[in-house]
Amino acid sequence: MPNIRILRDIKARKGVLTNEIARRAYLFVARNQTLSPQVRHQAQLQLNTFGRYTRPTTVKNRCFESGRGRGIMSEFALCRFQFRLKARRGEINGVHKASW
Repeated sequence: MPNIRILRDIKARKGVLTNEIARRAYLFVARNQTLSPQVRHQAQLQLNTFGRYTRPTTVKNRCFESGRGRGIMSEFALCRFQFRLKARRGEINGVHKASW
């Protein structure tokens, strides 16, 4: 069962995906220097109404097994320790312990 960190990251990814187009449009208007300051200010206010989990910076790569946020191997969505355990048990196809 995933822990709260993983669930929060999944929620953030869904929020970013659903609101990405609207956020980018408001950001474009807010940063456009050729538009009037009133229009830019309204766009900035609209950006402020978006929730916390609609910002792309809230998305963090996490280990899908443990929820750890460091040492992630993005191809497998596992931290290095979980990757090592699964590789030794033979649960990852094409990965085996090196010996030379």
